[in-house]
Amino acid sequence: MYDRELVLEMLGKIHQAAQTFLKRFEPIKKVSDFTDSPAGTEKLDSICMLLIAIGEALKNLEKTTNKSLLGHYPQIDWKKAKGMRDIISHHYFETDAEVIYDVCKNHIPKLAQTINKIIVEL
Repeated sequence: MYDRELVLEMLGKIHQAAQTFLKRFEPIKKVSDFTDSPAGTEKLDSICMLLIAIGEALKNLEKTTNKSLLGHYPQIDWKKAKGMRDIISHHYFETDAEVIYDVCKNHIPKLAQTINKIIVEL
């Protein structure tokens, strides 16, 4: 068994990061919004930092729960969510704005909903 309060704290931080992420992504309507201006590049950088933080937190959550929690929520590809952290951290200069845009638009909203669901269910 794992420390429920610690897990809830970790989930809360992931949820908060996802909410910040979604707020920062709101003005982005197309990939070029990330790439065509210094402000867009700063937005991309800040979003990438949150992806790194979320990925690292998910890895730590898996360790804390002995991999017994996230598997109950298969609607998220947790391996890819954690792996995004590694890709951005270790290959930052090859980060593809189109991939980040896709993650922002199509995956983070569902991740945020799922994290919230886990919190409620715990």
